[in-house]
Amino acid sequence: LKAKVAADKNDKTVRDLVNLMYETSLLASGFTLEDPSQFSNRIYRMVALGLSLDDDSAAAAAADSSDAPALEEVTESNMEEID
Repeated sequence: LKAKVAADKNDKTVRDLVNLMYETSLLASGFTLEDPSQFSNRIYRMVALGLSLDDDSAAAAAADSSDAPALEEVTESNMEEID
């Protein structure tokens, strides 16, 4: 991380990582975040980066998930009935 900061102080990935570490430590300490959606967006970007996904392929993957087959209807439950 230190080498990445030395190479480019304005790298968005480095800023996201530093902010994620800070915000995660806040959450672990029992504090709340001012903007949880910004935190979750950073996590999504880091996951996409880790999976080597760009914005176009992530959008394509989301579109492909809509082509999933329909769920089968369960007519009989295996759960035990309780009186």
